[in-house]
Amino acid sequence: MPPDGPDCWPPSDNRRQWLIFSNLDGLTLRGAGTIEGNGEEWWNLPCKPHRGPNGSTLHGPCDSPTLIRFFESSNLVVRGLRVENSPEFHFRFDGCSDVLVDGLFIRSPANSPNTDGIHVENTERVGIYNSKISNGDDCISIGTGSYDVDIQNVTCGPGHGISIGSLGVHNSQACVANVTVRNAVIRNSDNGLRIKTWQGGMGSVSGIAFDGVTMENVRNCIIIDQYYCQDKRCMNQSTAVHVTDVSYANVRGSYDVRSAPIHFACSDTVPCTNVTMAEVELLPFSGELVDDPYCWSAYGAQQTPTIPPVSCLQDGVPESLLDNPDLKCR
Repeated sequence: MPPDGPDCWPPSDNRRQWLIFSNLDGLTLRGAGTIEGNGEEWWNLPCKPHRGPNGSTLHGPCDSPTLIRFFESSNLVVRGLRVENSPEFHFRFDGCSDVLVDGLFIRSPANSPNTDGIHVENTERVGIYNSKISNGDDCISIGTGSYDVDIQNVTCGPGHGISIGSLGVHNSQACVANVTVRNAVIRNSDNGLRIKTWQGGMGSVSGIAFDGVTMENVRNCIIIDQYYCQDKRCMNQSTAVHVTDVSYANVRGSYDVRSAPIHFACSDTVPCTNVTMAEVELLPFSGELVDDPYCWSAYGAQQTPTIPPVSCLQDGVPESLLDNPDLKCR
């Protein structure tokens, strides 16, 4: 376990990470027992989202350590670990390649802020399998520069579901491609399958497949949000990360009726394209549906009847996207 909170953290140590494995090839990290993150004092810093009135933040230091970070490494295996109560992200992979994550148990309270289970960024050829994650933020989050990510047999919740993004912050270019989520369970979560981008970004998210996902009492089961903003004061901008070639198949279960189960809020100038849905069946966990599925600037097709029906997807591809250099990735 790391030192117990920010007051005990050695002044000479980096407050952004605890254990870091850097510039390695062929590392395997495995073992029994528990890695205890001692995160509670970090969660209670005044700058954390739940500390101020109405979800606001207060002034004060906010650096909090990721518990275990892998940087610029290849041929990694992380297997069979139990990790709890991280101050911030539990696992983070930056600039890595050929990563196998298997059989992890990750747990933090549902109200613990910024405690993503597994975060992947600028990393390619990743497999995340047979793991259980409950926390206060994204179960798995996929950042820019991530390619060929395969997620199977993962159980999430409570938490914020499986997220691609957020992408394109501060007008940056973001590229993510070839992400597959199969045979997953998401329960008692604020989001299910989410793609989130900031206005003003560039690049693209493409080749995303969600297949065989079960939802249990999930708010925002399926969501693409190209207007992601953390403080609700973001200005409208004319560029965006292009979201294209996204498929949802065999997604079934129950949703929290406080939000529509399907929500596609896409950019006016860079619409979402080729969004397809097949064998999607989402029913209220309790009560009755309040809102129908929502689409804005979303193009695609309902390939089979869905519950609820998604009749708001538009046909074709808008001409504004043809030969747009801001949407190019590798």
